[in-house]
This record gives sequence, C-alpha cells and structure tokens, in this order.
Amino acid sequence: MLARGLATAVVVVVLDQLTKAAILASLAGGAVSGRTTFFNLALTYNRGISFGLFNGSAGVNAFAFSVVAIAIVGILVYWLSRASSPLLAVAIGLIIGGAVGNVLDRVRLGAVVDFLDFHVGALHWPAFNLADSAICIGVAVMLLDGLVLRREAH
Repeated sequence: MLARGLATAVVVVVLDQLTKAAILASLAGGAVSGRTTFFNLALTYNRGISFGLFNGSAGVNAFAFSVVAIAIVGILVYWLSRASSPLLAVAIGLIIGGAVGNVLDRVRLGAVVDFLDFHVGALHWPAFNLADSAICIGVAVMLLDGLVLRREAH
C-alpha cells in the first residue's frame, strides 16, 4: 500500500506544480481571466492557511506552516506504511501530495498559489488550487473508507 499511496502523492505534486506554473505564466500580472458565469482563473497568493486565515506575517507564516505541514506529512507517511486498504492508501496519498505541493510553494514563493475562483454573482468562494482539492478529496475518501465501507464490511 505504501507504493500506491506514494505514487498517488507524486502524481498530485507534479500536477499541482504544473498547473501552478501554467497559471503563473499566463496570469503573471495578476489579471482575472473570466471563464464562465460562475468560474474565473484568478491568481492569488495565500500566505495564511485555509480560506486566507492568518494571511499576515508572510515570512513567519511560510516557515511555521511549512514546518507543521512537514510534520503532518511525516505522520501520514507512517500511517500510510501501516494502511491495509488500497482506498485508504490513495486517500492518504492525496493528502500527502496536496500538503507537499503547498509546502513547495511556501518554500519557493513564501505563499501558496491559488487560482480557482468559483462564485455566484459577487459572492466568491475563497480561491484554491489542485493541492487543496486533493487534500479535501483525500479527507472525504478517508471518511468514506472509515465510516461507511468498513462498517459495511463488518
């Protein structure tokens, strides 16, 4: 299961970094690119944590959040090494890949590159990226595996 989870993490990191590089190249001026009536590509830099919380003190935040994320990744790799379910291994791999993708941004840029901007009229959900999506999907799959699938197996 370790190889499956780590392969998932590598795929997430590569795709995350490729999408961020493409956005940085195409929206370098910070312009918003309207795509639909509910979605834009909008380059933003998140120096805080989820939803822009603690978005001040860029240097301190980049270091502190990176250290915490690396510690969490270490715990997740240990958990992955003990996982017996292929679905759980993929879920943990998604979370590890998302965390590593965002840590790479913090180390290189001092902030996480976010660009997916969903909205209804003037109401905007906080911008996010592929790494954030992988983390959320990984957590949802982990909950599904732990709460539903394992219960059905017993």
